Amino acid sequence: MGISRDSRHKRSATGAKRAFYRKKRAFEKGRQPANTRIGNKRIHLVRTRGGNTKYRALRLEAGNFSWGSEGIARKVRVIVVAFHPSNNELVRTNTLTKSAVVQIDAAPFRQWYEAHYGVQLGRRRQAKGQETEESKKSKSVEKKHEERVKKMGKVEQALEKQFEAGRLYAVVSSRPGQSGRVDGYVLEGEELAFFQKAIWK
Repeated sequence: MGISRDSRHKRSATGAKRAFYRKKRAFEKGRQPANTRIGNKRIHLVRTRGGNTKYRALRLEAGNFSWGSEGIARKVRVIVVAFHPSNNELVRTNTLTKSAVVQIDAAPFRQWYEAHYGVQLGRRRQAKGQETEESKKSKSVEKKHEERVKKMGKVEQALEKQFEAGRLYAVVSSRPGQSGRVDGYVLEGEELAFFQKAIWK
């Protein structure tokens, strides 16, 4: 028997068995789950109703993630699935689905922050002797950086710790099994605190 998304096979609220008045229909059809994993990009095209196409991602390794408070997005590498609100099995098998909490590479966001604000972010672990010499900046660039730092450049402590480790927590907001992409946003503020509590349980 194929996978079906009809409700005729279900019993009614009182427990009565419903009358079987027709066979399965193509528009009630379901398909095998994608179970998208982390690995070298592998996407299958699925022909759907009306000649449309779904992009069934079987393996993905990178996607576009946005940093909401800074209003930027970067293509970053997905490292591991850290938490899933529906099923721990999806964490164990590193399965990418919508709303999965993943760890992503922090380097592209750090590079942007340092170029935009002229301030180092999350580099405390480096030994003092290894610190790189700062490139010379003009007075106008220094002034511009100072103004930006005063206006926006504060990073919350929980996020700064993650930059030190080189990994950020993020949530997947796309549907990899439907769109063939793993896109999402970096966790911040109360949402980050909530998920960190859930992960550390």
